[in-house]
Amino acid sequence: MKSIVNICRLLVGALFIFSGFIKLNDPIGFSYKLQEYFSYDVLDIPFLMPFALGISVIVVVFEVVLGVFLIIGYKPKFTVWSLLAMIVFFTFLTFYAAYFEKVKDCGCFGDFLKLDPWESFWKDVVLLVMIVILFVGKRHIKPVLGKFPLTITALLSFVVCLGFGYYVLMHLPVFDFRAYNVGANLQENMKLPPDAQKPVTEYVWTYTTEDGEEKTLKDDGRGPKSYDKIISVDTETIEEGDVPKIQDFSIESEDEDLTQAFLEEEKLVMIVSYSLEKAEVDGFKKLKAMTDLAQKNGYKVIGLTASGDAKKMEVKSVYDLDVDFYLCDEKVLKTIVRANPGVLVLEKGTVTQKVHWNDIDDLEF
Repeated sequence: MKSIVNICRLLVGALFIFSGFIKLNDPIGFSYKLQEYFSYDVLDIPFLMPFALGISVIVVVFEVVLGVFLIIGYKPKFTVWSLLAMIVFFTFLTFYAAYFEKVKDCGCFGDFLKLDPWESFWKDVVLLVMIVILFVGKRHIKPVLGKFPLTITALLSFVVCLGFGYYVLMHLPVFDFRAYNVGANLQENMKLPPDAQKPVTEYVWTYTTEDGEEKTLKDDGRGPKSYDKIISVDTETIEEGDVPKIQDFSIESEDEDLTQAFLEEEKLVMIVSYSLEKAEVDGFKKLKAMTDLAQKNGYKVIGLTASGDAKKMEVKSVYDLDVDFYLCDEKVLKTIVRANPGVLVLEKGTVTQKVHWNDIDDLEF
C-alpha cells in the first residue's frame, strides 16, 4: 500500500503542478474558459462571469500549490481533502460538459494540449481513483524535508506562483502556444498542409427505384447508380478532418475583406483591442507616440476591434490616433493577444513582435 500511495502521490502531484502551471502561464485565457462554463448555455451562473479572472488565478495557484504540497508531504490531511474536493468538482464539470455537449474544449491544459470533454472526463476519473487511494492511505504520505525547510518550501511555492501569475497578467504569457505567437506566419496558419487528414463523411440516400420501390443506400457520396427519384440525402461525419490553426481571422471594412492585402504588407503594426469600451486607458495613452514612430519608419498601422463605428471615431479623436480601425471577431482578438490593447508587428504576415500595452516602449521599429 505504501508503494502504491507513493506512486500515486508523484503522479497526481506532477500532473496538478503541470496542469496548473500551464493555466497559470495564461490566466486570462483560463478566465475566458470559465466564462464559457458560467454562461447561460452551460452552468447558467452568469453572475460569476465578472469574477472569472480572479477565480481563475485562485484556482490555478491552488492547483499548483496542492501539487507541490503533495509531493513534499506538507499537511497531508489538508492536501488530500483539498485534492479530493477539487477533483470531484472537476469530474462533475467535465461530465456535464461532455454529456450535454456544452463545451468543445475543457481547457484543462490551456492551449498547450486540447482535450475534448470526454477525454478530459476520463482523465479526471483516473485522477479521482488515484486521489481516493491517497485519501485511504494518507498515513503513508510522509514529509520529505525537515519541519522548517518543509514550511519554507511550501510558502515559497505559493509566493512564486503569485509572482508568476502577476507577471503574466502585467505582460503576456511567457510561453505562447497559440497560432499568433512570435515567429508564426498567419497566412500559413490559415491553410491546411497537403498531408492534412480529410473528414470521412457517410451519405445516406433514400430513393425510389424505377419500379417504384423505396430503398436506402449508404456510401461516400456517389449515390445510387440508377433511380427514379431521390427522396432525401442525410450525411454523418464518421471521422473529423484536420482544420487550419487559424480559422476565423479576418480584417474587414464596412464593404470588403482586406485580410490578404494587409498580410502582404512588408511592415505592418496591428493595434488589437477586442473591446474599445473595456480597453485600458493607460494603454491607449501610450499608443500615440508608438504609432507616430512606426509610421515615421515606414510601417502601416491599423487597429482591430469588435467595437462599433461610433466608439472607433471617439477613440481616434480622444487619443489623437491617425489609425483606421477595422472589424474582427471579438473571440479571435482575445486569442491573438492577452491584453487590451495589445500590439503586434508583422512582416508579410509573420509576427515579429508582440507586446502587452505595458511593454509598448519595448517595440523596435
